Amino acid sequence: MTVLEDRIEMAEHSAELTLDSLFDSLERTTPEGYKVEIVEGAIFMSPQRDTHWEIIADIYEQLRTKYPRKRVKSDVRVDYPGHLNGFASDVTLVSEGAEKDDKGLWRCEDVEFVAEVISKGTAANDYGSKKTAYALAEVPVYLIADPYQGKCHLYTQPKDGEYVVELSVAFGGDVDMTTTLVGLTLKTEEFPRD
Repeated sequence: MTVLEDRIEMAEHSAELTLDSLFDSLERTTPEGYKVEIVEGAIFMSPQRDTHWEIIADIYEQLRTKYPRKRVKSDVRVDYPGHLNGFASDVTLVSEGAEKDDKGLWRCEDVEFVAEVISKGTAANDYGSKKTAYALAEVPVYLIADPYQGKCHLYTQPKDGEYVVELSVAFGGDVDMTTTLVGLTLKTEEFPRD
């Protein structure tokens, strides 16, 4: 057998890399207290920080004043458009009547709102690749809470892989989402800064 034939045979017998196979492997090796996401095929594993968690909890609690618990998710995998994009967003709101797919995952088509709280190591994903994937999936409302800037960035009206409207609000102010599908005002006065 030639080297070329050997490589062809190896390629034919190797399993295709999928999000499911990656997450299956990661579930066995990820330490407790770490969040795992796959962004454009790259694996990101990060510990939960107090500042990060306090903002997530605040957003979750405010959404819960309007929405039932079964619609508000945190760190739950949803696959998004693009190459190997399996995100575990900090806060996700799924639509009324949304159901999991045949693999037991929520569908990105049913996501109405996503919030990401910035971590230093993954900020480029939240402002870049993930923002693009959310827009491609036509997630109507995307919120970034950035404790390093002390600001929230609200993105709405996705079109052709971009958000048409952006609003920035300093921590302490109100993020008005009353004209969006979310339909509430997010209070940020208790959001901590890093």
